Amino acid sequence: MSWIEEAIRKIQADTQRSADTHLIKVELPNMTGIDLYLKDESTHPTGSLKHRLARSLFLYALCNGHILEGTPVIEASSGSTAVSEAYFARMIGVPFIAVMPASTARAKIAQVESYGGQCHFVDCPTQMHAAAVQLAQESAGYFMDQFRYAERATDWRGNNNIAESIYRQMSHEPHPVPAAIVMSAGTGGTSATLGRYIRYKGFNTQLVLVDPEHSVFYDAWRTGRRDLTIDRGSRIEGIGRPQVEESFQPQIVDHMIKVPDAASIAALRWLESLTGIRAGASTGTNLWGALQRAAEMKSKQERGSIVTLICDSGARYLDSYHNPEWVEQNIGDIDDYQTQLISMLEG
Repeated sequence: MSWIEEAIRKIQADTQRSADTHLIKVELPNMTGIDLYLKDESTHPTGSLKHRLARSLFLYALCNGHILEGTPVIEASSGSTAVSEAYFARMIGVPFIAVMPASTARAKIAQVESYGGQCHFVDCPTQMHAAAVQLAQESAGYFMDQFRYAERATDWRGNNNIAESIYRQMSHEPHPVPAAIVMSAGTGGTSATLGRYIRYKGFNTQLVLVDPEHSVFYDAWRTGRRDLTIDRGSRIEGIGRPQVEESFQPQIVDHMIKVPDAASIAALRWLESLTGIRAGASTGTNLWGALQRAAEMKSKQERGSIVTLICDSGARYLDSYHNPEWVEQNIGDIDDYQTQLISMLEG
């Protein structure tokens, strides 16, 4: 058996050992007939939604001959993708270097290093791509480039992707075909998989994307322009981008919502108070959009289900998004959004 065949076998074996992630129903106060579900991607072996992406990216690179025995793998990532790719790099025995902002959560950095990966820091997210390209050239390595390959590395027709998993788990619920799936975009790969699968299967589900502050995806979707850029990165780790990435496919998105960062924090705190689930800030962004959609359905006297994602665990952000002092200094006052949240649910 060749080295590539053995590497692919190891990754496929890991897939079979990992059970599907949980689908959690959240009871919404005063929302009779509207069901909210959270797909808990934090239960993957590497703790986030990016486990699926990293697995697909490694298989894509191996099957295309980009990674050979000993090839250093380089990635530009604010954390969760880097953690997952470090896991798979160790599994198949290749070096791994993550290029990330110096502000990345310390818990994520520690996890990358625990899997044997190295971290190369830059001052701003806008510098990540160029630094990763340079490192790949200097090391004769392979730049995984999640922002380019995410939308094509995953088999969107099925093969146990996240979309197929959601619909399979929803099949016995009162409203098995969701009225909406709400998703935030980092690379754009997961939203591309969801949107394509929905159309391929002919489901009457609206794909709703949420975008944080300091990200160009919302404006790109609204205007149709792919040349938009900004000079800073998102404060919500893992989602939002300062440029329109190749994997972002706006034409398959039905609706987008711009979510203030303070609203994301208010939503993740609401989730913890209601369910005890402590999640990352991108989950708060997802949840704010899902609750807005639920409020719209209630105002129109519609019934149905909404599915969104828990992207990763809040355990990675105890010193940031779950630290009130850090939030006050870096995000600002969230009181107005907590009040809006109550109004949305009780209105």
